[in-house]
Amino acid sequence: MKIAVFGTTGGTGFEVTKQALAQGDTITALVRTPANLTLSDEKLTVVAGNILDQNVVDQVVAGQDAVIVSIRKTDDNPDRLVSTGTANVIDAMRRFGVRRLVAVTAIGVGESKNNVPMFFKPLMLTILKASYEDMERQEQAIRESGLDWVIVRPGGLTDNTATGNYRVGLTVKAAQIARADVAAFLLQQTTDDTYLHQAVSIS
Repeated sequence: MKIAVFGTTGGTGFEVTKQALAQGDTITALVRTPANLTLSDEKLTVVAGNILDQNVVDQVVAGQDAVIVSIRKTDDNPDRLVSTGTANVIDAMRRFGVRRLVAVTAIGVGESKNNVPMFFKPLMLTILKASYEDMERQEQAIRESGLDWVIVRPGGLTDNTATGNYRVGLTVKAAQIARADVAAFLLQQTTDDTYLHQAVSIS
């Protein structure tokens, strides 16, 4: 399978790329600084650029079977990086006829806001407010895209090894989960229709 990955140098995106290559998929990854990517494989194509650049996004998306978006705002990018970048991906997918979009947001976005621990809610209204507002915009754009989409909302991410033991659903409460487990689930969603057109929590 040919998969475009946005966010490969992040923890979850790195796991997605590593696992996809291990199972024989062909990956095209958009990376702002290729030197930061420690993976190397004959089935991995690295494109240097920024998700805010539509021309570069088009180059990554063209000819793919599916797209996985696992991006987060960094200090040197604008507040609306996630929603604007995802909108660019959606535009490219429509243009090139790529249907399957799998995107990572977080438990606490949308109707899952009551599934986070009580102590975390003040953070969502203060320090993390801009980030959560941008993920709200991101999810809205995905829902309105007309694509075959799945939104995945993880709980607290860790670098632990994969366990294969996690819960998925619309009302799952936030708890820790390994990025490796989230990555495995994301890859499943590129072909599985079980959660098509749903935003599911994983924890």
